[in-house]
Parts: sequence; C-alpha cells; structure tokens
Amino acid sequence: MAQAFEPTFDSLRTYSAPQWFRDAKFGIWSHWGPQSVPMFGDWYARNMYIEGTPQYEYHLRHYGHPSKFGYKDLCALWKAERFDPEALADRYYHAGARYLMTQATHHDHFFNYGSSINRMNSVNVGPGKDILALWKAAADRRGMPFGMSEHLGASFSWWRVNKGCDKHGPYAGVPYDGNDPAWQDFYHANQEHGTDNPTDCSPWYTPNPAFRDYWLRCVREMIDRFQPDLLYTDGVLPFGEHWMDQQGDPDPAQYRHGLEAVAHLYNTSISAHGENRAVYLQKDRRPEIYSVGVLDIEKSQLPGIMPEPWHTDTCIGNWFYDVHSPYKQPEQIIEMLVDIISKNGVMLLNILQRPDGTIDEDAIFILDRIGEWFAVNQEAVYGTRPWRIFGEGETRVRIEGFTEEKTDWTRNDIRFVQKDGLVYAFLMGAKPGESLALRSFAEQPVSSVELLGYGPLAFRQDFGLLTLALPDRLPSRCANTLKIR
Repeated sequence: MAQAFEPTFDSLRTYSAPQWFRDAKFGIWSHWGPQSVPMFGDWYARNMYIEGTPQYEYHLRHYGHPSKFGYKDLCALWKAERFDPEALADRYYHAGARYLMTQATHHDHFFNYGSSINRMNSVNVGPGKDILALWKAAADRRGMPFGMSEHLGASFSWWRVNKGCDKHGPYAGVPYDGNDPAWQDFYHANQEHGTDNPTDCSPWYTPNPAFRDYWLRCVREMIDRFQPDLLYTDGVLPFGEHWMDQQGDPDPAQYRHGLEAVAHLYNTSISAHGENRAVYLQKDRRPEIYSVGVLDIEKSQLPGIMPEPWHTDTCIGNWFYDVHSPYKQPEQIIEMLVDIISKNGVMLLNILQRPDGTIDEDAIFILDRIGEWFAVNQEAVYGTRPWRIFGEGETRVRIEGFTEEKTDWTRNDIRFVQKDGLVYAFLMGAKPGESLALRSFAEQPVSSVELLGYGPLAFRQDFGLLTLALPDRLPSRCANTLKIR
C-alpha cells in the first residue's frame, strides 16, 4: 500500500502522474447539463441575467423574463430523454478515446448526480437520472478511466448577476428570481458581490468562508460517490488564485480547501488500488502549484516539450450545445492531437450533446473520421513518449489564449514521438507522391522506414539527411506516420 498524502504542498508535490494517463493520450468529455436546453452555448445561466446580452434577449422572448422564468425553471426542462451512455461510450472508444470525462457540476450549481447536499440535481429535477452513475458504469464496462469536472469554485461570485434587475424597459427595477429567499440555497446568498458591473467576473474565487467550506463538502461527496480517476477543477487550485506569503511561496492557509480535496482524491485511489491512479487537473501554470497534480491548459497548449505530462481541454464547437457555433474539421483536431502528444501532452475533446442526450450528425462525422485515423496510426499514439525533440520544420501552432486556428502545415513540418526503440514521425503537411528530407537523424543510423497503413518505404541516408518518396496514395487523410527503426 502506497503512503497516504497529507493536505500540504510538501506532501502533494511528491505526486507523479500514473502510467495509464501517460499512455492514454486522448479522451472525450461530456460537458453537458441543463445549460444545453436553449442550445445557446456556454455561460447561459449567467448571461440570461445580464440585460442586453444575446442570451438575455433570447430568454426574454423564448421563455419569459428572468423574474418570472428563471434558471431553476429552465433546469426542469432538461429531460435527457434519449441519453444512451452505452452507445455513446462505444462510439467514443471506437473513435480512439481511452478515458472519459463527465461534468459533475458547472458554474450553474446544478449537480449531474443524486447529491445528498444539493437538492438541485439530475435525480430530483429534470432528467430523473443519475447522469454520472450511468456514465461511470459505461466507462467501467469498457475499461476507460472515469473523470469528473467540477466548476463549482467560481459559482458563488460568477452567479451574482441573478441578484440583479433590468435597468430599462417594462421590467426596470423588477428583481430577477435569484432574489427569491426560497431559492437562496441554489442561487447562493451572494449579495456581497454586488451587481454594479455584471460583465465583470472577478473575483473568480470568493473569500466567503461558508461557501469555501460548502465547496469542500461537495467535492468530497463527488470523490466518495464515484472514486474518479480524474478530477478537473475549472480554475486554479481552490481557493488560492494569487495568494502568496511574504516569501513569495503559495500561502497554505488560502489553499487549504483545495489541498484537502486533492489529498482526499489521491488517498481514495490508494485505498481502492493500493497505489494512486488518480489525476488532478487545474490551470495554474506556476510549477509550485501545478506540481500537486497535472497542469491543464484550456483551448491552447505549450510551445515545447514539458518534462512531466500535461493536459489540454478543447471542444469541437462551443462548450455547451450551440446552434450558432461551427465545428472544427476532424483533420484539425487530429493535427492538434499530434502536436500536443509530441510535447508530452494529453488531449481532451468535448463532444457536444443536445439537451435530449444525443449527438448530431456533424459530431458523428467528426468521430468517425478520427476513428479512421486511429485505426491506421494508433500505435504511434498510445503508450508513446516524447522524443529528444518534438519536431522539425518552421511552422508552429499559434499559441494565444483560447485561440485555435487551423495551422497551415508544409511538407517540412514533422512531429515526433518514440516507443520501444522506434521513432514515429507524423507528416503534418506532406502530400501524396512528394519527396521528403528529414534532418533529425543525422547522428542516428536508420535501418528501416515504414509508412503505417502502407508498408516499407525505400530511403537513403546521406549527408545528414534521411530522404524518401511517398507513395501516390496515402493511407490517412492527414498526419500520416512514418515508423522509423
């Protein structure tokens, strides 16, 4: 039995990511809940209470004014009546995913399981189902590690807008339903944060001690109920944000709740398995903070290889189902994955679900195309590790927060990984019939080159260059892979 962790930085910095996480490389996320009902994208539960936003205008005309029909009423409309986790998990596994992330609660404070702490949950309201329990059973049957995301830490300040009222029009001065005392347990007694500037989301984490204690109780319940292999916090380790002591080190008093939650996650895994198999994901990029778990980077990535594995989460479109948002093409998603794993990263992809629980035809098309690519190239993904360099060629992914553009690769752009003494070279921009010259094997004699899905290729190694010609037909639509011995 491994030694238990203490809820301290010194103890938790001894953490090392488990083997399964280093090997899996690709997971799929069900970022889903009652905010999918309007099919209007992310942060609906907040923006519907901000006069003048597109969500407010839609809500007013479609459901009624938020003093009469508020978010609690929208939650009751979520039915998930066609939710089939078994069929979805099958599809996700065949698309190449090797772990499953689900949403325990978003900033909207609605829990997707039968909580004994929060009455506003998917068993009591809306679907009448324990969404997380159904997902976990499907993941367990396929041997897929199971993860949960909690976005609760920001909820108390994020949702202060439900205490506001309109400034103009026929409902000017009429309080939104978040002011109803009967619903303060759901909407939070967060009047202390005010509503003067509703578009301002700071502070992300409230200093309110009662809410911080509540957060820890809820997260402990999630861990105890589901024993997740991953726990994702949407933000930095609660509730530190930018707290440092006089020496410039993280102030343990401010991070106490977060440290206790992470230690409980790991110790629960140790009790179940004799070793820690759990992963904690958070977004603070300072090593003194992220070393208690794994760094997560939302909708972006890193410029080079990180010594320890890291994680990125992205989505095919918006975070919640959004009829206005276009989807990424499957080729872009595959190229993102390849670039990420070459730098020791792991990629999580959100597949959007309609309010009834189904996914649309475009999502199915994306999953099928990704699955076709994995069928040919999977040996270059699972279980691999970074090579001595992540790639060659001049093209780089644009790294700018929450910016994800299709990269214009050239035939000189290569990304590398290694496994079992082999080097796998992903051809990011090469086209059928082109000749290639790889510069990274000048000091390493090459005995064979194989194109996955095709077979051996003739090659030469002269003057520091590994040269070869590609066949006139390539096995994959993008990111074809050379297996180099």
